[in-house]
Amino acid sequence: MQGLWQWITEHGVVVGTYALLVVDIVLRIVSLAVVPRNRRPGSALAWLLAIMVLPIVGFPLYLLLGKAQLPRARREKQQQVNRLMRVRAQGIPDSELDEDSPSWLQSAVRLNRELGAFPLVGNNDVELEIDYETSLARMAADIRTAREDVNVLFYTMGLDEVTADFFGALGEVADRGVIVRVLYDHWGSVSHRREYKAMRRFLDAHGIAHFPMMPMRPFRDGAFQRPDLRNHRKLLVVDGERGWMGSQNLIASHYDKPANIRRGLHWQETMARLRGPIVSELNLLFATDWYFESDEVLEDEDLVRRAPDTSGTYECQLVPSGPGFVLENNLLLFNQLFYSARHRICAVSPYFVPDESMLAALTTAAKRGVEVELFVSEIGDQFLVFHAQRSYYTALLEAGVRIHLYRAPTILHAKHVTIDDSVSVIGSSNMDIRSFLLDMESSMMVGGSDFMERMREVEDVYRSRSRELTLEEWKERPAPMMLLDNLCRLASSVV
Repeated sequence: MQGLWQWITEHGVVVGTYALLVVDIVLRIVSLAVVPRNRRPGSALAWLLAIMVLPIVGFPLYLLLGKAQLPRARREKQQQVNRLMRVRAQGIPDSELDEDSPSWLQSAVRLNRELGAFPLVGNNDVELEIDYETSLARMAADIRTAREDVNVLFYTMGLDEVTADFFGALGEVADRGVIVRVLYDHWGSVSHRREYKAMRRFLDAHGIAHFPMMPMRPFRDGAFQRPDLRNHRKLLVVDGERGWMGSQNLIASHYDKPANIRRGLHWQETMARLRGPIVSELNLLFATDWYFESDEVLEDEDLVRRAPDTSGTYECQLVPSGPGFVLENNLLLFNQLFYSARHRICAVSPYFVPDESMLAALTTAAKRGVEVELFVSEIGDQFLVFHAQRSYYTALLEAGVRIHLYRAPTILHAKHVTIDDSVSVIGSSNMDIRSFLLDMESSMMVGGSDFMERMREVEDVYRSRSRELTLEEWKERPAPMMLLDNLCRLASSVV
């Protein structure tokens, strides 16, 4: 033994060097077989580059973050949820499109039903609200009218001075016997530690059932779960009669961060208030997430209810998406609409990092004469995404896409799309790879020229608060900034 130890001491450096070399070569070879499997070429190349440059670091990172799927146990549970949702959605009849609707819109409706199970329903009323604190006040007012139940789901939730009235409304109705259920994304909320703790104490004090979504417990189900899979939806349903959905989180518009307050940053949102049969679809979606986290199956009669007010004129269809679905529902919907557009596309997204298919759809539309507008923020709150997003501006501008930069210090966080004068999509989904692959999202397609007029009014407001970026200005940006943008674009592909 002493001789062996002496030999190791004398030759350890050489042996260790050769061992590391063998591991290095093995990891490179294994990655060539494993990484490209069922993966986009751009993503596979980005991962392979990371592994080839530094295998000892890159390969473990791939094992940690390389698969955008839930563990087996949670995938099986999600499949149960999806089957249950399809069965329940069968009780909601399909609505007929208006006679003047374009022929391609019917194919979009069929695609959405195939992807997410929900039908197109008519006789809905949809109101838009773009003032941050007004939308919170209106949601609180709706909660206070509750007679039976209130279902709440937001990516980020926290109790602060701005959201106190909303939580106060929840406490009031819970104290008088209304059933209140609350879901919040774990990472999206716990990262605001003080407000998160205050919220949980308040909910517990009023006996309100609440659960964190996608909790940060890597081995919760006996298998490793990628930590950045999140539930990014934002919705509220009161008595199955009134619903809210859109881009806004339940926290102050500066997100209670001292750095944001010092910089004067605040978030601009768009929320939709819903009445009519579409609210039942929203309730069904909430029920799937509730079962996913609580194991409680909510009864059909508590979810799908006859709408008391069917005087609305809009056809609506809910489209859920996320890692629990086989396909990227939101990406397929956007691309279908972009390729179908004949006259105009207007897209609003705070984080615009498209995959190859979406970039091709938008640039192709612009080159075939469709007027394409993209609204993004002049400044960013997420370094990597902001610079990756900027790397696409050259291709878009050269294709003829008009890019509007929402002026600082506001972050334009709204997420919606309008196509021609025919259809709108509004919800929680960004147009980035993260929203397509990693986040659970909710989008709503709305048909009708009347609603389009409301959307155009919102777009006009955002246009008045923006400045247009020109190709000439963009080409003059400093070379180091161009390099940084392109490097971040490469890093953003590692999903």
